[in-house]
Amino acid sequence: MSGLPLAAWLLAAVAAAVAIALGVGAMRLVWRAHGIYLIRRAGPRRLLAAAHLIWRDPGTIEALDLTHGPGSAAIEPRGPFQFVEEHLTGSQPCVSVTDARGHLWRVKWGAEVRAENFAVRLVHACGYFSEVTYFIASGRIEGASNLQRAASCIGEDCTFSEARFELEQSDVRTFFEEHSWAWNDNPFAGTRELNGLKVLVMLLSNWDTKDRRDVARGSNTAIFEHRVSRLRREARYLITDWGGSMGRWGSNIVTRGRWDPAGFAAQTPGFVTGTQDGFVQFGYVGQRTADVADGIRVADVRWLHALLGRISDDQLRAALKASGADESEREAFTQAIRGRIDQLARLR
Repeated sequence: MSGLPLAAWLLAAVAAAVAIALGVGAMRLVWRAHGIYLIRRAGPRRLLAAAHLIWRDPGTIEALDLTHGPGSAAIEPRGPFQFVEEHLTGSQPCVSVTDARGHLWRVKWGAEVRAENFAVRLVHACGYFSEVTYFIASGRIEGASNLQRAASCIGEDCTFSEARFELEQSDVRTFFEEHSWAWNDNPFAGTRELNGLKVLVMLLSNWDTKDRRDVARGSNTAIFEHRVSRLRREARYLITDWGGSMGRWGSNIVTRGRWDPAGFAAQTPGFVTGTQDGFVQFGYVGQRTADVADGIRVADVRWLHALLGRISDDQLRAALKASGADESEREAFTQAIRGRIDQLARLR
């Protein structure tokens, strides 16, 4: 091959790389501008709560039943399930159903269901707010017909498999998308509680950390306003989508994944990479790496480890089993999670 064709190929490769970079940059600017427009159009949040919380004392962590997580045996979905409606937004097929107890559930399928179900249980055990979710291996949704995206998940005989059920609470005021919160804009900036949540995001390898600023693509944060007494309401700040967890963290679709025991284990040695001037350094990379990974103090990690360190391997296995993990997955994930927790312990 002569030098001229090779030079031409190199020039074309450089031009293509530059074009891709410019295209990605332009797309991000469009998303950002559209997000700003959506937030301004939506106007201010109409919160009634005087108290704003992102964490509460979980009590005796060692005694928590992580099979149910933030739910309970009395809430666990029970068939028969009755179809209510199909939702055509979101990244995965989704429908609403009622169960035999009269509870309303949002049912989702796809690669995220196991990861999300487990992550909810772990963050709940540490005192963070989360939605009530269950992994249901199989069942039947009566009346499911004329489906679009969900047609691939619910058979003609109305049966389904491997779904995530998320409880809908009509007595809770919810603030999603334009009215959600951002990692750099919330009442808890700089607190150990917010930094503890960031560490859990990294420990779970949750790369999908979009927030209010990303509303044009969908925010994964929300505020739930609960009435806790006749005169008192609480605004609880939480992450509502943990589907990008339990695999490889990464900055793009090639390097990242979800619910991948081998990938999760492979990145575990690089979870904590060191400390500098009292701050912890992490190997994590996600959609908002700097907002999540920077500014975590050693003292913040000590505080979180005082909670995480009380969770037993049996509790982890119970949460993983409740999320659809088989025996080999349970053991692989438990060992890797314990390895990450031990890295935090060494910072003490």
